Amino acid sequence: MASIQMCTFTLDRYLFGVDVRQVQEVLRTQPMTRVPLAPSLVRGLINLRGQIVTAFDLRERLDLPRRDEHAQPVNVVLRRDDGAVALLVDDIGDVVEIDEAKLERPPHTLRGPAAEVVRWVVQRPGALLCVMDTARATGAVGE
Repeated sequence: MASIQMCTFTLDRYLFGVDVRQVQEVLRTQPMTRVPLAPSLVRGLINLRGQIVTAFDLRERLDLPRRDEHAQPVNVVLRRDDGAVALLVDDIGDVVEIDEAKLERPPHTLRGPAAEVVRWVVQRPGALLCVMDTARATGAVGE
């Protein structure tokens, strides 16, 4: 029985996860430089110890209400072949182990932007964990 570890986080009232092997680090609020003329999904650039990282606002990507102006997002920094990117999320959760046999396709009722980025779902105690396709969540900038 194969299992995978997921780094979990919340957006609004929803629980999401990404494969922990993609996660470079998790950081609290970082100073961000705005990018003129960038899509609203791109919140800005973060200087991470000399490495420039693009920060993507997942609330914007999923058409969720804007974060309260006083609430500070958490940065989930991911490793990708083309460099690191940061996902701006509301709060970080736990690393959970998921039995791959329990992963299910998202329901057909899932619509809109979420249908584009949720690859799998799995029932967790008290919540449905939506496993995010990070390439789709960050790769459709400007399309």
